[in-house]
Amino acid sequence: LKSLQTKRQVSSAESFFVESLESWRRQHDLPKLTLAGHSMGGYLSVAYAEKYPQHVEKLILLSPVGVPERQTEDENRISSLPFYVRAMIKTARYLFNKGVTPGAFLRSLPNSKSKQMVDGYVLNRLPSITCPEERKHLSEYLYQNSMLPGSGEYCLPEILEAGAFAKIPLVNRIPNLKTDSEGKEGMEVHFVYGQNDWMDFRGGLEVQRLCHQRQVEWEQQSRENNDSGGDNNSKVQPPPKIHVHGVRDASHLLMLDNPREFNSALIVAAGGHDKLPPNMPRPVEFACDEVITASYNRDRNILGEEGAVAFFRGARFNRGRKQQVEEAQGAGEDGLEEKKVEEQLA
Repeated sequence: LKSLQTKRQVSSAESFFVESLESWRRQHDLPKLTLAGHSMGGYLSVAYAEKYPQHVEKLILLSPVGVPERQTEDENRISSLPFYVRAMIKTARYLFNKGVTPGAFLRSLPNSKSKQMVDGYVLNRLPSITCPEERKHLSEYLYQNSMLPGSGEYCLPEILEAGAFAKIPLVNRIPNLKTDSEGKEGMEVHFVYGQNDWMDFRGGLEVQRLCHQRQVEWEQQSRENNDSGGDNNSKVQPPPKIHVHGVRDASHLLMLDNPREFNSALIVAAGGHDKLPPNMPRPVEFACDEVITASYNRDRNILGEEGAVAFFRGARFNRGRKQQVEEAQGAGEDGLEEKKVEEQLA
């Protein structure tokens, strides 16, 4: 009963945004969309593609929230963090479970205090923005948005659990995305993560792994169907085609941390990789080990899972511990793998 109630709750919250986007699409008479969404927007883009696959050309998920399932190791990782970090996480989870959104929390404070917190956020979380004038305007923009009466923010506790895990994770939904294509390829889905992202890149690789497994099964069914003289049109559609990209020196707000490489990642994901100027930095592409093994004749610039582990550093509060482990290991296998990745990226 609880599971059914949760599904209804999530579906109702998603529908508010999905139907708003569909109304906008109809008003502009756009038959097909290349749909890009950041964080919660990435999650809702998938929800839209589930209901209206005939109107989606491809999906570009920019550091999307709600992809992986919660794992035991996630809690173990938190328990290994410093006390003050664990206290902050525990407080944030308590407020989230009580329905207190970040915007609502800021609006509950005196204006001077909330403005100070936003200024501190921009200063500490976006060190790549060094121009004082730009930092000032961005801080004012974020502050004014937070002070407006709440609206879309109230979907967060309806869709997510504390810790930014989805109540119905996308890892089990994206492999089921349909396409209206009559051809042999599924919907194209691109994940783009920042090198220092707190969204887990492993979610994108796990989606790719599941879709690869389904692709192998689909191809086998197609061969059997052809051998038996069956009707190809009656067969289940192929699963989505998944790509995973990484943007250097960027965190969750990758479009602000490294705008040049972020723009390149968008162009590549949208199909314009051959149109990038020579001086434009290119994002790094990764693939799960199963795809790397099956695609032995592919471009070897695509890195496997060990390369991804060496590339993605994790959020700041995880990097300190990772550095300690690496220093303890010395020039072990992890060090060799990171050196190998650096050589490939050079």
